[in-house]
Amino acid sequence: MDEDKFKDECGVFGIFDHVDAAHMTYLGLYALQHRGQESAGIAAVHEGRVKLSRGMGYVSDVFGEEALHGLPGHSAIGHVRYSTFGDSRIVNAQPILIDCSHGQIALCHNGNLVNAGELRESIVRQGAIFQTNSDTEVVLHLYARSTAATAEDAIVESVSQVAGAFSLVMLTPDNLIAVRDPHGFRPLALGRLGDAYVVCSETCAMDLIGAKYERDIEPGEVLVIGRDGVRSYKPFPKVTPAHCVFEHVYFARPDSYVFGRSVNEARTNLGRLLARESGVEADVVVPVPDSGLCAAAGYAEASGVPLRMGLIRNHYVGRTFIHPQQSIRGFKVKIKLNTVRNIIDGQRVVLVDDSIVRGTTSRKIVGMVRAAGAREVHMRISCPPTVSPCYYGIDTPHRDELIAAQHDLDEIRDFLGADSLAYLSLDGLQSAVGAGNGNYCYACYTREYRVPPPSDKAAYMQMVLKLPGDGQPVQS
Repeated sequence: MDEDKFKDECGVFGIFDHVDAAHMTYLGLYALQHRGQESAGIAAVHEGRVKLSRGMGYVSDVFGEEALHGLPGHSAIGHVRYSTFGDSRIVNAQPILIDCSHGQIALCHNGNLVNAGELRESIVRQGAIFQTNSDTEVVLHLYARSTAATAEDAIVESVSQVAGAFSLVMLTPDNLIAVRDPHGFRPLALGRLGDAYVVCSETCAMDLIGAKYERDIEPGEVLVIGRDGVRSYKPFPKVTPAHCVFEHVYFARPDSYVFGRSVNEARTNLGRLLARESGVEADVVVPVPDSGLCAAAGYAEASGVPLRMGLIRNHYVGRTFIHPQQSIRGFKVKIKLNTVRNIIDGQRVVLVDDSIVRGTTSRKIVGMVRAAGAREVHMRISCPPTVSPCYYGIDTPHRDELIAAQHDLDEIRDFLGADSLAYLSLDGLQSAVGAGNGNYCYACYTREYRVPPPSDKAAYMQMVLKLPGDGQPVQS
């Protein structure tokens, strides 16, 4: 069923000056596993050199005790990655480590660079050879080619040339560096664990290792953590922030704080406002697990309709579910979800989910609920209709595949087979996340992009960059 959800590209983690840095990074990545399941990697500094270990699969698949013991040192960074189009390959796993005139540097990236194609083409014409089809490698080529006097200046020079969304965590033999794009599209937080500094995509990673959240890395900030302490730079022109609102709708874990706000509270507010905007006579509120749980709780609270777990998710389904025969492909949703008949049978059911992308999975879920005996099925979605792709670090389908971009509300309701359908309004979304200051990006709902999309949208529609002669594009 997750195939019909937006996917975030990755999660990043870094720690400086901790006796067990690699193990702490492993735990941090474990907490961020929801942000990427294709590959995982850790780079650590030992005796003045950066050492790298990467692999395909979940964090627990890639790193056992032997691998972690092979990464000694007091500083480390790590990455979990998601890709969806073409084969995912180890060469595209992160961190990416290079050694150049500025010395060694390992880089982790969460986001998407909208001008990476143009930059890459220019660099290749000048004789550079790329080893990956990741936009992240563009940053490293710019860094290696910089004539700046110091590594820090080279980082600023290289990052100043890219556009789009980037939360970067870098590791050199001496420093841990965190950089966030001027709009602050993707989250990045700073914390402390005793004398050690921690940076990560979400605060849930700090919670797991016992670190204390201090603040967000600010949009447009370059933070250098070294033996002499922490230095902060603001080298980029100041612009209005554009935090990805979908972090609150779906991506982030409910126990995290992102953009300085509780995800659980924001998500519950979405449900409360959804009930006030589009409440319906019903007997039971049923969340679509797991992403609809918080919003469903808010909807039930505001509507007075009891919340019941009428859908149960199987959490032990692997990343790949094999369909040996076309005739049993319909089991793809059923193997992940099952109805609780005694909760649904004879009831007027409100199904609450966070979003509808293509609509195919929602249609199957509505059918399952009807087959379990529901008298009525009312679908409620805790965000506005998704009408446009994202170019800032989210895997989204082509606009032609977004059901809300092609059909009106009645047509979508009929396709789903629901008795009624309602989305949260844009005003409701803004109110739920406390966005009165306008610091969020809503491009997937409004088609209003803060940073111009790539000039060649077709080539970027799945956020991929193709290597010449390489038929297997993969996301960064």
